[in-house]
Amino acid sequence: MEKKRETNVLVVTIAVFVATFMTAIEGTIVTTAMPTIVGSLHGIEMMNWVFSIYLLTNAMFTPIYGKLADKVGRRPIFIIGTMIFIVGSALCGLSDAMLTLIIARAIQGIGAGAMMPVALTILSDMYAAEKRTKMLGLNSTAWGIASVIGPLTGGVIVDTVGWHWIFFINVPIGIVLIFLVSRYLVEEKREKENKKMDVMGSLSLMAMLLTLLLSFQFLSESGMDIKFFVMLIAFILSILLFIYVEKKAEDPVISLDLFSNQMFVVVNLVAALISGFLMAVEVYIPMWMQGVLGYPAGLGGLVLAPLSILWVVGSMFAGRWMVQRSVKVALLRALGIALVSSIALLLIPVKSPFIVFLVISAITGIGVGATIVITTVAAQNSVGVDQLGVATSFNTLSKTIGQTVMVSVFGLVLNTVTRAELATASLTDDPDIMNKLVNPHTAKLLPANILDPLREILHQGLWGIYVAGFVLVLGCIGAVIVLKEKAKEI
Repeated sequence: MEKKRETNVLVVTIAVFVATFMTAIEGTIVTTAMPTIVGSLHGIEMMNWVFSIYLLTNAMFTPIYGKLADKVGRRPIFIIGTMIFIVGSALCGLSDAMLTLIIARAIQGIGAGAMMPVALTILSDMYAAEKRTKMLGLNSTAWGIASVIGPLTGGVIVDTVGWHWIFFINVPIGIVLIFLVSRYLVEEKREKENKKMDVMGSLSLMAMLLTLLLSFQFLSESGMDIKFFVMLIAFILSILLFIYVEKKAEDPVISLDLFSNQMFVVVNLVAALISGFLMAVEVYIPMWMQGVLGYPAGLGGLVLAPLSILWVVGSMFAGRWMVQRSVKVALLRALGIALVSSIALLLIPVKSPFIVFLVISAITGIGVGATIVITTVAAQNSVGVDQLGVATSFNTLSKTIGQTVMVSVFGLVLNTVTRAELATASLTDDPDIMNKLVNPHTAKLLPANILDPLREILHQGLWGIYVAGFVLVLGCIGAVIVLKEKAKEI
């Protein structure tokens, strides 16, 4: 009798970690190569869309893949997503025009929308709750590591073999991932369902996400102009359409019953808000380093290294707290640590020593790392096995929306504050002066008599961002305080 095949947990776990790292580094590695890409393809006016279209299509398809993973199985959906990602990567590398690159990045994002949430679902299937927390924590460190390694790797590739290879390198890695998952991940055959796929629900959900993210993209580009309000109205209408369609659907893509589950709603709200706060740290502390303190770009990136390293520690704390205490207590502990870092960013002097920022980065890593892991595990545990894929993908979607929306809001805050301060100070008529300030190379060429005042103005803009970040963390704590649960959930 032939021995029944079983999942090779170690091999599949490694494959999941690699897939997470590959999708995570895609954002940071492109950042370093972008000046070269823009110079090669002559498309500086379209540059932002290379980043935003990837996030947009990723977010739009994430919940669809989550539903399919529950209906069809994790393995086929992960393989399909990886194949689409590989095709998108190859097309990116072959692009000879900016529009072509943007379209290829959209295809990449569609594939990545499956890889990340389905990978997390696979981990959840393989590990029990206590072990799962640790594994999800280790897996999530890929994002932090990618933020440090990505820019360095991108620079090396661009300087040696050319920018095309930052995309081509995904192809062989993706092929290996497909082989490992298809060979070593074994799933039980699922009973074929007669229920039709919720096509209208999927389309209305995609329209809802598209209009939401585009409205904030336009907000960051042009402020509150007509495009922003048109998209905002379209977003509200698409919400109403989605609710109407899902109430009538035989097998809804996202069951509205999930939103009557307080645990599910609260932990996903916290995931979105804390991911927004993370953007305030990851994007704007390096700007503080370079623009306000005049440090080189390398040090600006190095300041985030403790965040990546201590993220693992935070995930270990999260596992221990969830075993010993309730989800509510565990989240309050993690958010309390994150609150310390948000308060520190508000109170430290403009010209604080470099080590102070390293400490803040480390505290953020522990607090945010623990919070992200707890919200992921709690979201999964709040639903039945038949909805695990949907719950995991929605949690991933919540984090993506939180990051995308808050980066746009932070950009608006920074631009609004710095413009007002520049107009009051009357230091210069140069409309590009703040861009020159945040670039260490051009900052050296600015007149000495306006350099310190400009740095103070930039700090005022950053302070406005950290006020918003502090409010986000307080919002997380407030949401958790009203959470009702038993003394021990796990």
